[in-house]
Amino acid sequence: MNERKSGRGQVRLFGAAAGTGRGPTPRAVADAFDQARLTQARRLTGLTKKDLAERLGVTPAAVGQYETGATRPRPDLVPRLAEVLGVPMAFFLPGRPHAKLDGSMAHFRSLRSTRAHQRARAVAFVEQVWELAHALESRVRLPAVDLPGFAGGEVHAAPAGDPAAAARALRRHWGLGTGPVAHLVRRLEAHGIVVVLPPPDEDATTVDAFSTSQLPRPIVVLTANRFDDIHRYRFTAAHELGHLVLHGDTAAGDHQQEREADTFAAEFLTPRESILPELPRRLDLRRLAELRNVWGVSVDSLLYRCREVGLLSDSAAGRAYQRLAELRDQPGFGCEPITGYPGEHPVMLRQAFDLAAAEGGLTMAALAGTLAWPVPRVRELLGVRDRRPALRLVP
Repeated sequence: MNERKSGRGQVRLFGAAAGTGRGPTPRAVADAFDQARLTQARRLTGLTKKDLAERLGVTPAAVGQYETGATRPRPDLVPRLAEVLGVPMAFFLPGRPHAKLDGSMAHFRSLRSTRAHQRARAVAFVEQVWELAHALESRVRLPAVDLPGFAGGEVHAAPAGDPAAAARALRRHWGLGTGPVAHLVRRLEAHGIVVVLPPPDEDATTVDAFSTSQLPRPIVVLTANRFDDIHRYRFTAAHELGHLVLHGDTAAGDHQQEREADTFAAEFLTPRESILPELPRRLDLRRLAELRNVWGVSVDSLLYRCREVGLLSDSAAGRAYQRLAELRDQPGFGCEPITGYPGEHPVMLRQAFDLAAAEGGLTMAALAGTLAWPVPRVRELLGVRDRRPALRLVP
């Protein structure tokens, strides 16, 4: 076995990829069982060890032993494991790159409302996103990672204490000038950052967004969240970018880090020297609504900017927020769905697949075989709809 470590994320490189040719037998899978794959698959389904044990007819201790490698599941249990976890039996074989991410190195936007099992599921999701990107990158040259301090998972964070200066430095490095940033997500992808917008599920209202720079490519996972508002979404993307720049080499969970990422996001999207001359000298919510459309940030964020630069007192800002709450259903003040902004939708992985398919004949089934995933899972992460007509039978 060859092993390569990258930062605190560990990428295990095995031999030839599994899932090609004829499927393995249960005996072959049991003999070569990769316990880390079991943990990953279980976390992706949201099952506890007890839940899985009940479905298999074994004890939770037995599942724990499978996951530590102390014992291996019997061959007769392997098909049932695959069925319960929704993966092919080949998923449990070694032979494929596996990104092992330390969950403490993933920055969660809503840490306090994100439970431990949700964080574990999110980390397993990011591991799979990297595996998909790696599989595609073996066929297509993805944009090089252009993030100061990042070198294949080894991160040297920006100097502590001035997140606004770090935001201005990154704008200069990326040649963004001092005006509004259009198509923020597309720009992140153009600089080699993998961005994913997963389909909504039951956890989307609590796992707001998260990111990590501990893998060979930095990854940002965004969600529409219950707000489904493009301005909040863009600020969250900039917030996660701030974590990548500022906190790549430090463990997550510090509230100070969250404040620093917010400061970075505000300065990155609305540089103080550029936005200050445009802010009204006295409270004018209509003017802030106009600026919202120009700068792509919420009125709430602009109000905070007014307070931050001394144009509004704390008491005046409090009254402004109350008035803003009353205007939420008025044009210019309500939420705008993310679907109306295609430039803010991730496309890198999907376009990489399309290019590999056009130039090299890659098929969805072949990619799924390389990853040892079900085809629907590959479609889901690529954001590809199944266009086959659905057969409906009337009883």
